[in-house]
Amino acid sequence: MADHDSPQEVAEKFIAKLKDSPFIMIGLMDGQHSEPMNAKVDDDQPNTLFVFSGRDNRIAKGGEAMAQFVGKGHDFFGCLHGRVSEETNQATFDKLWDNRVEAWFPNGKADARLNRFDIDSAELWETDVAVSGRLKMLFGGTIKAEESSSHAKVNSLG
Repeated sequence: MADHDSPQEVAEKFIAKLKDSPFIMIGLMDGQHSEPMNAKVDDDQPNTLFVFSGRDNRIAKGGEAMAQFVGKGHDFFGCLHGRVSEETNQATFDKLWDNRVEAWFPNGKADARLNRFDIDSAELWETDVAVSGRLKMLFGGTIKAEESSSHAKVNSLG
């Protein structure tokens, strides 16, 4: 896969794609399956995603975790590794709480827990294949590196 963009440019595109379609599959490294969650980004806290959950949700106990992301147009993919823990800062909780979150909690904030997912590393793929590459996918042929997309392994998303 060609790397047309720098790792930081790919990371910036990931954050933009995540803000556009804020859904991830996240699970602890404890053998249980991942589940879809709505991820929140706080621009003041790079390398961290936030996820509201019920207090008895399977990620609520915290620990080592993996999350996967697929962009809305299936043009961007991410695999993130890090740790889940409870976010105890009430100001962050209030800042990220919105109508989309509230809809999932009949008793409001009292039922919700804010989890922070501190990202240690990420592998990101942008699959914006050039027009010539797309034609080859439709009609056959080998996609050349310059027709391919970007891939980055990053330790920082901020």
